[in-house]
Amino acid sequence: MPTTKTRGSNFMSLRLQHLLPVAAAALFTISGCKQAPAPSESATTQPQPAATAPQQIGGEDIVTLERKPTSNGAKPEFISAVVLPGRGMNLFSLKANVPGKGDVDVFYTLPLADAAAKLNGGTGDENGNASFLQGGAFLVPYPNRIRGKLSADGKTIAVDWKGKTINLPANWKGKNAGAEPHAMHGLILASKTDDVKTETTSDGQTVTGTIHAGDFGGYWPSKTDLAFTIALAGDAVDATITAKNVGDQPEPMAIGWHPYFNIPSGDRKQVRLHVPGEQTAEVNNYDDVFPTGKLVPVKGTKYDFTAPDGRPLDDIFLDDNWSKLQRTDGAVDVKLIDPASSYGIDVLGMSPEIKTVQVYAPPTKEFTAIEEQFNFGDPWGKEWHGVDTGMVTLKPGQAVTWHVRLKLFTPAK
Repeated sequence: MPTTKTRGSNFMSLRLQHLLPVAAAALFTISGCKQAPAPSESATTQPQPAATAPQQIGGEDIVTLERKPTSNGAKPEFISAVVLPGRGMNLFSLKANVPGKGDVDVFYTLPLADAAAKLNGGTGDENGNASFLQGGAFLVPYPNRIRGKLSADGKTIAVDWKGKTINLPANWKGKNAGAEPHAMHGLILASKTDDVKTETTSDGQTVTGTIHAGDFGGYWPSKTDLAFTIALAGDAVDATITAKNVGDQPEPMAIGWHPYFNIPSGDRKQVRLHVPGEQTAEVNNYDDVFPTGKLVPVKGTKYDFTAPDGRPLDDIFLDDNWSKLQRTDGAVDVKLIDPASSYGIDVLGMSPEIKTVQVYAPPTKEFTAIEEQFNFGDPWGKEWHGVDTGMVTLKPGQAVTWHVRLKLFTPAK
């Protein structure tokens, strides 16, 4: 039977992820921000007690979904997930049992006790940015970057949508001198979730919840309710978001996700990526990552990952957006394959509205972020010259659903 979330509720059984190596203990960023140096050690250094597992983040109880392995190690299967209702239902971590490897972290992230300090607000997190720097943040009502006219105080940008001015937080910019502030990754990064319920299913557990986003803090032209479902089973994890316009004005809507997928072997060069996209969006540089409006065929370029078994990442830097996506059985199937670990994961975009895939993969990191989303970057930018950039318009009472499924597999040798 479903159980409703309460503070200190007894359905939580938090399973912390194993500690990352010290070199990865600093919070990474999606723009390849330099990590802080590891603390120096000396002969007088004393062992420190393990950090206490937090029960809440963002003022909401942490939810852990769990199931027992059933295949006796014969096939890969998901075994647990940690969800943060206090941070926009961030699917923060995911574990699997993999033949020959045992328990594996599917997502690359900090231990939860360390991450809590960064996810409870404060300086540098005024707009919830820490949410998309680890785990799997959901991005609503826009994934990716939006450019606009910067306000005098530098805190917001103004963009035009169908003759209406929309003001958005200028919560991101590149690292280079003079980089342009812009809006990044939506407006629910630090939102709290209502009506959180967990339910035990035949092969796992499911959590549901609703974010009554309203006008997203005064930034949006109408009001929106967001219904979340995250379902853990042995052979799949499904994440679903339905956005419904509950206001009295039309509104734009796009939905995406920002999960950092771990490389279990740690050997990034031999990892293979398959993206069924025939073109990429050219960008001005890898600091701003602003689209120029030019769509470039991938055939014959280093961005061609269309081979069924993918191609090695080697030392290629990626922060790119693929489109003209080919579907398999109706889904956009992006594969990340780690041959050294006999490990593979399918990232399946189930919704027809998913038109692009953003991949962020810096050579110095042991992760690949795979972001299935509705839209191109800067979807209202003049550079697109009227191209349909994937934003959906919801009239009052209308709704749209984003759905992505994760599946594990053992790659052929």
